[in-house]
Amino acid sequence: MKNVYKVTRVGKRSLAVVIPKELLKTLGWRERQRVLVKRMPRGISIRDAMTKHKKTK
Repeated sequence: MKNVYKVTRVGKRSLAVVIPKELLKTLGWRERQRVLVKRMPRGISIRDAMTKHKKTK
């Protein structure tokens, strides 16, 4: 698995980094999953958004 990836343009204003399928599989992530992107002092952090909530009665 390579460790260096390119930033590519998606549409007019957006940029994207392609994440390898093998890495997503180890994280248990799937297509269209919601993720939380947070700015860090020396980069970014991408985490599962954990948006599923338990139903309350």
